[in-house]
Amino acid sequence: MSPLHVILLVEDNSTDEELTLRALKKSNVGNDVVVARDGAAALDYLFATGAYAGRDAQLLPQVVLLDLNLPKVGGLDVLRAIRANARTKHLPVVILTSSKEDRDLLGGYELGANSYIVKPVDFVQFAEAVKQLGMYWLVLNQPPPRA
Repeated sequence: MSPLHVILLVEDNSTDEELTLRALKKSNVGNDVVVARDGAAALDYLFATGAYAGRDAQLLPQVVLLDLNLPKVGGLDVLRAIRANARTKHLPVVILTSSKEDRDLLGGYELGANSYIVKPVDFVQFAEAVKQLGMYWLVLNQPPPRA
């Protein structure tokens, strides 16, 4: 699998992580998935620091699925850091969260989120949402050219 086709899943809840991975598999999404369980790990992966210091920082994921309520560094701060960096500022970021708060929704879009999806509680609905995400962001969407 090409590193250009990686999905970065930023999710601290092990149940939600498992559901997302199952839903991607069920939808026949064959992309490699890198899981970051907190905001600091997500930033380390994206910027090739910390545990990911040996990783080629030029190889970005195709899409980031970002939870908001994360330990160490919150999701909105992760998004802020992504948009502040010239190399990552155009990276597609889909907020995938349980938060229905208007302040989170507005904050996500104000910081440049490409999409904001509230996680459905029911697995069948969740799997369908992830299938639609995969179809759009991994197949239909045309990302900007990589520098």
